[in-house]
Amino acid sequence: MSCCTGTAHHGCQHAEPKWPYAGRGHSDPVAGSWALQVQDLVIGYDLQQAPAVAGVSMNVASGQRVALVGHNGAGKSTLLKAAAGLVQVRSGTLRVYGNAVGACHHRTAYLPQRSDIDWHFPVTVADLVMTGRYVHLGWMRRPSRQDRHLACQAMDRLGIANLNGRQISRLSGGQQQRVLIARALVQEASLFLLDEPLNGIDEATRDIVDQVLSEHASRGGSVLVATHDLGRLSESFDVAIYLSGGRVASVQTLPGGRFTQNICEDQRDAATQEIAGP
Repeated sequence: MSCCTGTAHHGCQHAEPKWPYAGRGHSDPVAGSWALQVQDLVIGYDLQQAPAVAGVSMNVASGQRVALVGHNGAGKSTLLKAAAGLVQVRSGTLRVYGNAVGACHHRTAYLPQRSDIDWHFPVTVADLVMTGRYVHLGWMRRPSRQDRHLACQAMDRLGIANLNGRQISRLSGGQQQRVLIARALVQEASLFLLDEPLNGIDEATRDIVDQVLSEHASRGGSVLVATHDLGRLSESFDVAIYLSGGRVASVQTLPGGRFTQNICEDQRDAATQEIAGP
């Protein structure tokens, strides 16, 4: 695949579970709605255990970058999966651009943790990036010249155009993350849901990912990121939401705000942790 430059636009529709809902029709976002609206959300994998998400309420606006922060098991990944339509909700409301989850799936791109992906699957970088177009193509249509153009543009943007023919099994951690971000760009989604995208990657990739997400937000897109990286919160995000025990413990508008050192050292005791200003 040769690489080039191009433009993008956005679309939408109805659906439910696991992979992108290929080839289904489009529904329009509700005017003036939040990119993501969560109200009293409860999610549990086992009725005998405490819910993974226990009454979370939060909103993500268009053009906003929001960080979900908290220790392992706080509910960050579960919340992202719910917003992507990948887990069932016990109760509460979750809307994407004013519609039920899945009703605007073309506008939502979910990136799981890299460890959740089978990187030994025999597929090239270019082919994996192109799967981002399946929500527009359906499963039976072949990619058009414009689709290939968009894939080339995304790979160029992430600095992986020279890897387009490489098997994904031969990629470094940073290269893998760039491929996933390129796939989201090719989808032309408005809402990005990213689970630990900065975990275990090199500094150059970290800088590129930060820049791409910032540009996405500046064009009106929205970003919700689960992260353990507290060091870059104020420069990479507009809002930080701290989850503890499946609940929202605190919220801070950034930049200018920062997490206290106590939170960095011990995220278990949410009741005594504060998010401090400058």
